[in-house]
Amino acid sequence: MTQATAIIVGASSLLSREIAKQLADEGVELALLAQDPQSLIEFSQSLPTKVQVFPLQIDEPDAIISTMNAVWLSLGGAHLVLVNTGLTHYDPELPWQPEQDIITVNVQGFSAICNTAFRLFRDQGYGQLAAINSIAGLRGGPSVAYHASKAYAQNYFEGLSMHAQRLKMPITITDIQLGMLDKAAMQQNRLWLSPLPVVASQIIKAMKTGKRKAYVTKRWRLVAWLTKGLPEFVYNTRHWKTKAQKKAERAAKKESK
Repeated sequence: MTQATAIIVGASSLLSREIAKQLADEGVELALLAQDPQSLIEFSQSLPTKVQVFPLQIDEPDAIISTMNAVWLSLGGAHLVLVNTGLTHYDPELPWQPEQDIITVNVQGFSAICNTAFRLFRDQGYGQLAAINSIAGLRGGPSVAYHASKAYAQNYFEGLSMHAQRLKMPITITDIQLGMLDKAAMQQNRLWLSPLPVVASQIIKAMKTGKRKAYVTKRWRLVAWLTKGLPEFVYNTRHWKTKAQKKAERAAKKESK
């Protein structure tokens, strides 16, 4: 297999599309998997390389395994499998159903994809498995199942990397630790919110260099370091608020004086 080929699992997000676009511009053949494959047809036709689109049933592990095997056969193998799937939810009442959904998608679905990809790479003899995870997995958080699921993903990738080394096989495992861009957006914080093309290019660069773990964008490495080092009594007092909320709180305090 000489043509560079990549499978992107969870290809419907804006970030996945930007990564697909940049890879296609480099001549990489693509297979895009999404829950709503029809939403990717027009996009896939706009790319300059051969692109195939497949359905993804992220909440059904057996269906995921079957799809991955079928995609692999259709492509005749792949150099890269990039996983960008995930579900998050926050409700202070902590209802069970959203927690269960997060566990199903972020733990069971994620594991089924990565386990299958690793097995296919093992049989092929080489390859790279990468996933876009989150620094949210470094500590627990108010979105309880989400934070826990990202910690699981980090440990799962570490285990796969160890397994590849024990097998003495050239299978690269790359864990992309994405900064909390959604919260940066909520706070309208331009310092921590980078343009999508920049985020995508840093992810691609990390994969090309075969990094075991990479923080994207690079400045989030500092946040990760601070997050891991904070004592629990300090960490638990953090609050994510928008500028409007902070402004309203300051105004309320002035009125109360």
